[in-house]
Amino acid sequence: MPSIDNVIHRLPGPVRELAIRHSELIKFAIVGGTTMIFDLAIFYSLSLTVLEEKPTIAKVISGVLAMILSYVLNREWAFKNRGGRERHHEALLFFTISGIGVIISAAPIWIANNFFDVREGHTSLTMLLILDFVLNYIIGNLLQMAFRFWALRKFAFPEQNVHGASAGSTDFDPTEEEAAEEQLGHS
Repeated sequence: MPSIDNVIHRLPGPVRELAIRHSELIKFAIVGGTTMIFDLAIFYSLSLTVLEEKPTIAKVISGVLAMILSYVLNREWAFKNRGGRERHHEALLFFTISGIGVIISAAPIWIANNFFDVREGHTSLTMLLILDFVLNYIIGNLLQMAFRFWALRKFAFPEQNVHGASAGSTDFDPTEEEAAEEQLGHS
């Protein structure tokens, strides 16, 4: 399977330039999609079995586990060329920001259940599954994704404007194309 970098290099010129300029956002979205599937599997496994009466707790547990996976994927791939912080400081910032993101993503289902009693009167499992999906994975994830992308770029993985030897490359004077490849995560 081709990597995202290979796919980007095969795009037509104007589209390729746009994709290179926004490669972090593309990679962040791919990581987000991957962790969303992971989160969905855990959430529904818990909320349809042992935590049937506690969907907010199931969401927090699945969110925390997805957050751990997200750190590894974002650190090693999406924001690979950012940083400058010591790893433990970066991890603390990442998990603090992502913890806030878990709370943001759980807020819609909490508000719906505690203020609007949406589970009352719904005996249909299908209706509850659809309701949970819309609240958790559409509304909640959109809110937390926007917050996390902004906060991770600003605080956990700040911009480092270094290229060539100062960025650890063996090429002391990279061309524009080589610098673009470094931005895509090539070594």
